[in-house]
Amino acid sequence: MNVFDYFFKETKNLDKEFVIGNKETISYNDLYNNSLKIASYLKENIGVGKNIILINQNSVFFITVYLGIIKSGNVCVPLDFSIEQNNFDYISKTSESKIIFCDKKLESKLDLKGFVNIIDKDIFEDIIKDQIIDDLDISFDSQNLAEIIFTSGSTGKPKGVMITHQNIISNTDSIIEYLKLTSKDIQMIVLPFYYCFGLSLLHTHLRVGGQVVLNNTFMFLGTVISDLKKYQCTGFSGVPSHYQMLLKKSKSFKETIFPDLRYVTQAGGKLHNVFINEFVNNFPSIHFVVMYGQTEATARLSYLPHELVLNKLGSIGKAIPDVILKVVDKQGVEVAMGEVGEIIAQGGNIMPGYYKDSKGTKEALKDGWLYTGDLAKKDQDGFINIVAREKEIIKVGGKRVSPKEIEEVILSVLNVVDCTIKGIYDDIQGEALKAIVVIDQFDKKDQIKEEILKQCKDRLALFKIPQKFEFEKGMRVKSTGKK
Repeated sequence: MNVFDYFFKETKNLDKEFVIGNKETISYNDLYNNSLKIASYLKENIGVGKNIILINQNSVFFITVYLGIIKSGNVCVPLDFSIEQNNFDYISKTSESKIIFCDKKLESKLDLKGFVNIIDKDIFEDIIKDQIIDDLDISFDSQNLAEIIFTSGSTGKPKGVMITHQNIISNTDSIIEYLKLTSKDIQMIVLPFYYCFGLSLLHTHLRVGGQVVLNNTFMFLGTVISDLKKYQCTGFSGVPSHYQMLLKKSKSFKETIFPDLRYVTQAGGKLHNVFINEFVNNFPSIHFVVMYGQTEATARLSYLPHELVLNKLGSIGKAIPDVILKVVDKQGVEVAMGEVGEIIAQGGNIMPGYYKDSKGTKEALKDGWLYTGDLAKKDQDGFINIVAREKEIIKVGGKRVSPKEIEEVILSVLNVVDCTIKGIYDDIQGEALKAIVVIDQFDKKDQIKEEILKQCKDRLALFKIPQKFEFEKGMRVKSTGKK
């Protein structure tokens, strides 16, 4: 089954609005038909099995194109709206994408040479108005790729996580089951759709016939608070920085009553226990659900039920339905209770591999198990607690950052001898970036810092620029020669 048909199995004829909010709305019926028009256009003009890039902020445009690409039998490659040119070039070259759907503003920001078709919102509107819906083939292999989500890799180069139609179906079913989602649920979405967490919210609420409110202005906390109440949202989902900002940066959040808010979910890195306690104590009637996952698992791997969130504080819980989790040693043997090992996972939601990266795939997938790279231990009740991240990736506000990419930029600055990027605790972002820089002219550290910041601003997205700098005169190395 094509996941598009799975999403709309019970809802394609509904006049009920799927997207609600201040800026734009669309009904299930219109979304279904408009997506079919995009699918028909693509099948007619480019065929099937092609990788198609989609770059836009969360919007009806994004949702319609995303669903249309998937229905057409092509593969969607959703990218960050703030992507740098070098990463964009690498991804477009690697994926061999020749067609892109994007906001007009992006055409002046990025060099799009090499693309055969550039479809902005004006062209999109023409397709929606004029395209005739073809008789799209309903027989479909659910093991076909639906999307490739590129994430930061430990080498600094983005890694393309391949996600099949069946992966999405499997993970969506599991999430709906443990969150007990129904057609009455209304989700506030502040997470971008190029991120697997954001996409999972879209998938689940489409499937159950619920509704979503799109909010792309989270930094204006007042709009989030007012929209949660105005649109009677029953659910909210965020990464650690979202909760930390609401609790610490908003004067009114903790004083506001949310009569319709049934639950909130948190993933994308560890939210420190003090903030979980603060939220639960302020909103005892709202279910706080801690979750853990990876893009390589489509989205979700484990959850901690709300009723245990305080008793098992700091835990990521147990496996979601239809997923198996183990904590194993270097030989793949399960470790005893309380011993540290690596989390491995198995289930219908696990990726088939990384795009054009056989080496990376072999390292991540072994004997049918996904090796997450996260070190953890189980307690006496089988609940999992992460103790360290074996991978080098740092999560800043839920976004994955490769230290090597930033180090490379800083090392290009004259007088910089060495650079190490570390993740440090931050009460807003969860983790912030600290650059430890070795320079050969210590008396000029202020000028060197200015040049480093200039290079970072020119070559990196804003969230990848270090917030703290420490300058040293010499490198610190162990006896082995390693830093």
